[in-house]
Amino acid sequence: MISVEEAQRRVLEPLSPIGIERVSLVDGLGRVLAEDVVARLSHPPADVSSMDGYALRAADLAQAPATLPVVGESAAGHPFAGEVGPGQAVRIFTGAHLPKGADAVAMQEDCQAAPGQVTVKVAVKPGNFIRKAGMDFAAGQVGLSAGRRLTARDIGLLASMNICWLSVRRRPKVAILSSGDELALPGDPVGPERIISSNSIGLCALVTALGGQPFDLGIAPDDPAALAALAQQSKGADLVVTSGGASEGEYDHVKAALGPIGLEVGFHKIAMRPGKPLIFGRLGQMPMLGLPGNPVSALVTAQLFLKPMLRALMGESPAVSPLARARLGRDIGANDIRQDYLRAALSLNGDGEWVATPFDRQDSAMMSALAKADLLVVRPPKAPPAQAGAWVPVLPLADGVLNT
Repeated sequence: MISVEEAQRRVLEPLSPIGIERVSLVDGLGRVLAEDVVARLSHPPADVSSMDGYALRAADLAQAPATLPVVGESAAGHPFAGEVGPGQAVRIFTGAHLPKGADAVAMQEDCQAAPGQVTVKVAVKPGNFIRKAGMDFAAGQVGLSAGRRLTARDIGLLASMNICWLSVRRRPKVAILSSGDELALPGDPVGPERIISSNSIGLCALVTALGGQPFDLGIAPDDPAALAALAQQSKGADLVVTSGGASEGEYDHVKAALGPIGLEVGFHKIAMRPGKPLIFGRLGQMPMLGLPGNPVSALVTAQLFLKPMLRALMGESPAVSPLARARLGRDIGANDIRQDYLRAALSLNGDGEWVATPFDRQDSAMMSALAKADLLVVRPPKAPPAQAGAWVPVLPLADGVLNT
């Protein structure tokens, strides 16, 4: 068995970012930039006011309060065409261009307006309540770098940069294949000898959430020829993922079935729990990941291997999500030689610290516990017992669950 870290290194080593396509800005959410994006204009485009008030020369308020004649108005989209001279003021509104000659803004709460004039009650310094041109970003400046997965905030930034089209990585095509005579699809008649196939559906959902394009090849029976026939339908995919048949039992056929059609195994078995039986190799020119058939094991190993593989194919960096840390919510015992991933709930303690509380039952067949889990508590091989309150490494199951 190899370590999780070594396995992650090996699955990522042969991967490189896939092709590029152009999409409109409105279709950019969740896509990964293939190129740096440069601002086409500056923001703000000119010096503007950050307050409603009066644009003036700070020097005219050396002896505040001071009464100044109001010679015009500057509103957003309707700038004052003239110049503010010594001893003058211009009524100004938030976002409006600062008139020529003015070097400060007095907010209206510090002013007393009267017909044709204003009394400013307090002195201001040059630059007061002014947003300088290009304060947010300047034309020609890189706003977002290649390798970034676009959020709603990013889309807003790109719009303000006057960007209409984006160069992004193509969505990786992932072929997904389940195997097992015992499997039935949701909604099919289920006898006592059958179980519902949740792996392919859960993996398709994960691939979609990560920005890929899944296509489900279906369920292969425990027959090498049938498994090979279905696997051959994966041609054109960027990655092939199987679930089930990765162990060493008499009905575990993945290696034997796919070997004759070009499977080259890179490694088999990882020192981790859940998910020891995992295969990585190449099926012809395609990377192939063989996940365990146990549903919890399949989805946990998908988080650790499928997710970084997709990130690498889309050029995201780092491909492997860094571990965070949290306080342990309860005592846990010593670990054995396999790295353990305990399903856990997340909460905050009275000091504002994140607390990860592993569930009492960690059975790898319990999908309900995995669905309730916010993160995985990572227990290194041969880790000693840990008491509640100790800091432990954790792996969030969704981006943004906690700061790393």
